[in-house]
Amino acid sequence: MSLFKRSVFSEITSHAGIVFSTLLVVWLSVLLVRLLGEAANGDIGANVVLGLAAFSSITALPVILSVALFVAVLTTVTRNYRESEMVVWFASGLSLAQWVRPVMRFALPVAALVATLSLAASPWAYSQIAEYRQRFEQRSDLSKVTAGQFIETEGGARVFFAEPPARDGDELGRVIARVIEPEWLSIVTADSASIRSEPNGDRFLVLGPGHRYDLKPGTPELRLLDFDRYGVRIESRGDANSLEAARQAALQEIKARPTSMLVASSDAESLSQLMWRLALPLAVLNLALIAIPLGAVNPRLGRSGDLLIAGLVALLYMNLINLSRGWIARGQLSFGLGVWLVHVLFFVLAAGLFWHRLRVRRPRKAPA
Repeated sequence: MSLFKRSVFSEITSHAGIVFSTLLVVWLSVLLVRLLGEAANGDIGANVVLGLAAFSSITALPVILSVALFVAVLTTVTRNYRESEMVVWFASGLSLAQWVRPVMRFALPVAALVATLSLAASPWAYSQIAEYRQRFEQRSDLSKVTAGQFIETEGGARVFFAEPPARDGDELGRVIARVIEPEWLSIVTADSASIRSEPNGDRFLVLGPGHRYDLKPGTPELRLLDFDRYGVRIESRGDANSLEAARQAALQEIKARPTSMLVASSDAESLSQLMWRLALPLAVLNLALIAIPLGAVNPRLGRSGDLLIAGLVALLYMNLINLSRGWIARGQLSFGLGVWLVHVLFFVLAAGLFWHRLRVRRPRKAPA
């Protein structure tokens, strides 16, 4: 391998490692904050946060690798122009087109890795995420009502707090609940509690012997009630949140399907997901090619404008792929056209940028 190819390959490898590590750390930080928030709200178990973070990271790796490679090639070419190393390569008889070979030597293995992740590893990771969440949903409702933890439902209209059971056979110990109704503010206390599910999906917190205090805000009216058993609805599975959860579950099910099943299916949702998986490795190669002419800058000018344009081009590319996926899912674009249309457009863009950088301009005529 020539000195030029070794130098380019080594520098791209170094930059790609730094960018990939940075993006992965940022992704994990944001992801862990979101997962810990879900665990605090009782949407997932605290013991599965790390597992969900690991599987979610696998699903994000194809995009992270694509962006890392694009930024690595872009910064490598830009640095060679800024520090006038490109002048040395040009004086040695090399041109910008000869960057394609060492860049592709690095990009092809990355594209193969992205293809493996998007076609095989990501669907498996999505299935594991769905299984983790399904296990938590299938746990008994009592296991979600943790002693010593506040539970808030209906936007804060109902708040519960339970202590550990003090007697054998009790599911929960002493309970205090605050219930806000249109006219009354109620405080309920009880010595014990249990969870009961109705056939229609409603869940009730059934309280043992206790007291209820009803206050009408703004008035001196007060009601006191002693009870042996009292039920308070925790949530209903037929509300708008459950419908949104069902829609999200259906979307996750599509993402978790094996690629072979998507190929065998003919529905629009499956074809759109297949298009997305095939698009990612192709995007890696196109982004690596486009980064070469985009990185060719004038060392006398500022660098912010060129980097901004390059970032917008990459962002436009990924958004167009996502837009094509939506069009295929809605039947507005055929799979055969959508799977290659965006990539051909950006390959033509890359060829046009190379032509613009490589063409020899005629010298200007001296004024007479």
